Amino acid sequence: MQASQSLTQTFAALGDPTRLAILSRLATEGDQTVQEIAAPFAMSLPAVSQHLKVLEHAGLIARGRDGQKRPCRLNVERFAEASRWFDHTRAAWEARFDRLEKFLATTETKDDDHER
Repeated sequence: MQASQSLTQTFAALGDPTRLAILSRLATEGDQTVQEIAAPFAMSLPAVSQHLKVLEHAGLIARGRDGQKRPCRLNVERFAEASRWFDHTRAAWEARFDRLEKFLATTETKDDDHER
């Protein structure tokens, strides 16, 4: 249940374009403060802070301490968990499609035999 809940929080957090943009910036530019993260967005600091709280609650980012600054950084492990879920789900669907393809191939062969 715990893994399912954390994945739900992860995907819910990823469902917002602003949060995706924040994560993208952290991935490409590294750790940043709230002010640095907020700079390109046309929104208030409290609004950006709310997005960061959602990302932090989902485990996608962590806030550190560097003197007076509290930089945000990506939590790569949470992304790895989501990636494993995608890999598992993709493998399950590929197996289903393979079974369907085999079934359809045998059905077509039987239909061809009946038409003769």
